[in-house]
Amino acid sequence: MEKLDRLGWAAGLAVEAFGVRVGIRANHARALEHVWPLLPPGWKPARTPRVDYLYSLILRDGQGEGRVRPYHLVYSGTTRLARTFDLEEALRLFELDLHFYIAEAAPRHVFVHAGAVGWRGRAILLPGPRGSGKSRLVAALVRAGASYLSDRFAVLDRHGRVHPYPVPLKLGGEGPGKWSAEALGGKTARRPLPVGLIVFTRYRAGARWRPRELSAGEAGVELLRHVFSTAWAPEFVLGTLGALVARVRAVKSARGEAEEVAQILLEEER
Repeated sequence: MEKLDRLGWAAGLAVEAFGVRVGIRANHARALEHVWPLLPPGWKPARTPRVDYLYSLILRDGQGEGRVRPYHLVYSGTTRLARTFDLEEALRLFELDLHFYIAEAAPRHVFVHAGAVGWRGRAILLPGPRGSGKSRLVAALVRAGASYLSDRFAVLDRHGRVHPYPVPLKLGGEGPGKWSAEALGGKTARRPLPVGLIVFTRYRAGARWRPRELSAGEAGVELLRHVFSTAWAPEFVLGTLGALVARVRAVKSARGEAEEVAQILLEEER
């Protein structure tokens, strides 16, 4: 860290999200223009320059001198995350690490790898790993009229409510960009919602939707597999999840096309 501290840092900011304070410093002020869109939903300026964690970004705004092409460098604490010529790659790694750090360190929320949508005043929770088809199902639900809560984390408070975490969706096969709920013809939820249904599912070509009701114990075990971290406060995490599965219906099934299952879920929750 001492070597990093001796470098010339021309700009910086301190932000807070979900009770976690993070500092970000950069080698020139223009670098921060890339940072603002990548900050976690609901962030606000920290009230103090004292932070829990520090990121350091060295982003090159030119092609260097002569034949020397400069690297973009990103440090998470003292760990180098990126050393690349590709600015988008450097920023992608920074964004993921920043969001994961907040998910791991948030003192009063439980972050679950899950999509979440709002429907008739309650949230439908869709836990699942990358590659399970979660994003397509979330997008189909939003297109069918549900409000968008998140496609990355379902952020639960101690009351079991899901807070909006509306990062743009990435939908493979629908272009390289990211999609907002509004771009999908839907809307973004603005307030936390109590959970009304937990759906454990993943895409399998040709699969029929045959949901099996889970007991509270089964649902708790399944849900715990998708919690980002239990190390910092296991009693809080287990207590929050236990109370949630004790009162909320949970089902599990493989699924086929997202649009068909989205309609079934919304009709069942009328």
